[in-house]
Amino acid sequence: MKTPPRVLSGIQPTGKLHLGNYLGALKNWVAMQDEFPHECYYCIVDLHAITAPYEAEGLKANVFDTALDFLAAGLNPDKATIFIQSQLSQHSELMWLLNTLTPLGLLERMTQFKDKKKKHSENLNAGLFNYPILMAADILIYKASHVPVGNDQLQHLELTREVARKFNHTFGEMFPEPEAKLTKGARIMSLSHPENKMSKSDSEKSFITLDDEPDRIKAKLKKAVTDTGTSGELGPGAQNLITILSIIAPDTAKEFEASGKAGTIRYGDLKTTLGEKLADYLGPFRERRADLASRPGDVWEILAAGREKAHKLAAATLAQAKDKMGFA
Repeated sequence: MKTPPRVLSGIQPTGKLHLGNYLGALKNWVAMQDEFPHECYYCIVDLHAITAPYEAEGLKANVFDTALDFLAAGLNPDKATIFIQSQLSQHSELMWLLNTLTPLGLLERMTQFKDKKKKHSENLNAGLFNYPILMAADILIYKASHVPVGNDQLQHLELTREVARKFNHTFGEMFPEPEAKLTKGARIMSLSHPENKMSKSDSEKSFITLDDEPDRIKAKLKKAVTDTGTSGELGPGAQNLITILSIIAPDTAKEFEASGKAGTIRYGDLKTTLGEKLADYLGPFRERRADLASRPGDVWEILAAGREKAHKLAAATLAQAKDKMGFA
């Protein structure tokens, strides 16, 4: 089935984005908007965000914060369609249709749900269980051909592919089977618990937001875990700091890697150097974000324009799906 190259991805609005979000996702999205001009759809997935406990009065502010981060990171509304998921009811309606095609066994095998079931047994809701079907609807409503994901989302993308195959087999060819576009770049870990990915659900000292001021960045890094690993090797905490440094200052990172292998590394120097380099690296982002924050009307206009553009494609796809399924 012929389909134009089209990218779809999204991030939950659960507060300001952190360094891991940028290096693991946003940095790649910005590159893709030139690789796939005018065919990139990037959404703020607020429907996904409410599967976890949240404060209703803060949701709109979080959506705005995420939009600021998208734009300050370099997403260009002239090259990419940027919008809010919940403002397009087609996502939810297609999800319901896909619910009827998704075998229960597929959902029960989702590793992320199993993990959440163990860790958050007090908040097991149907939304968490059906999360992969909404993700499938997000992708298929735009007939996306490519989805930038990390390894932890590959299982969900494979479910999307299976649902697309089942729809096509049952009702006739319509949906392309989206391909994974594995995100380039390092996996950034928590500053306090380096065995886990950097996450906003962790304590505030464990992650660096993209608009953290230089002094705050340096203070957080000063407290970062840098335990020595087995046999004198670098521990995961120190390796995480060097990984971050390797992206923003590769030559400097190589020097610390060499001293780590030689057993002469000074963790205090590593933290200080990374703090200075990272503060400078994020400087242009902080400036762009502050400028955008001073013009909220412009930001909401960009989101409204993105909604209108996304609506045209989403509405056409939903109408086609309903027609194929026999609705009047």
